Amino acid sequence: VQLQASGGGLVQAGESLRLSCTASGTTIGLNAVGWYRLAPGKQREVVARINSDRSADYADAVKGRFTISRDIRKNTLYLQMNSLKPEDTAIYYCNLRKHTGNYWGQGTLVTVSS
Repeated sequence: VQLQASGGGLVQAGESLRLSCTASGTTIGLNAVGWYRLAPGKQREVVARINSDRSADYADAVKGRFTISRDIRKNTLYLQMNSLKPEDTAIYYCNLRKHTGNYWGQGTLVTVSS
């Protein structure tokens, strides 16, 4: 299983970005998936995830601004991030959990300037 994340970049506060995570070696629609982030000086935290029952959870800090989704045909997971804030600056990682293990993408850097 491999996860390839992309879409990070440098934006100003209030702008939007969409992160993508394309999976190979597995079907993204059949597994629990999510986005996590690691900010300087902080522990890794969950941003959003789609559970095995297809319900979605969001961190309180991003509720109403971020949306997680997946395209089964493209085997890709997305994170639409709107109204970005400087505190959203972090490396974002996609994650997939299945019976064979817990898999991570390589991370994509999001920097939000004020």
